[in-house]
Amino acid sequence: MIKVEVVYALPNTATCLLVEVPVGTTAENAVMQSGILAKCPEIDGLALTLGIWNRTCKLTQVLEDGDRIEIYRPLIADPKDARRKRAEKAKDEGRANKITGGRPLDKAK
Repeated sequence: MIKVEVVYALPNTATCLLVEVPVGTTAENAVMQSGILAKCPEIDGLALTLGIWNRTCKLTQVLEDGDRIEIYRPLIADPKDARRKRAEKAKDEGRANKITGGRPLDKAK
């Protein structure tokens, strides 16, 4: 048997469960055996995105003793779209060059 931790975090709280599972258990099986899906009903058990120690992993990843399995929430916004919107806003406000996207030249020089 090995001991692993299953973690699910929200902005205000985190649920951490220490679970003892047989050697050869996969990340998905450990999540299911932990009972975290019952404690946190907002987790979609059919669309899990997992990581071990802050690195995404496959559901079939075989665990080692002491692993920390993290259940990731879906992104609220696409990071590329958010970056594009910030860049456009900076151009509109004059904080960025409209052609190159870089900082505008200081006109006082």
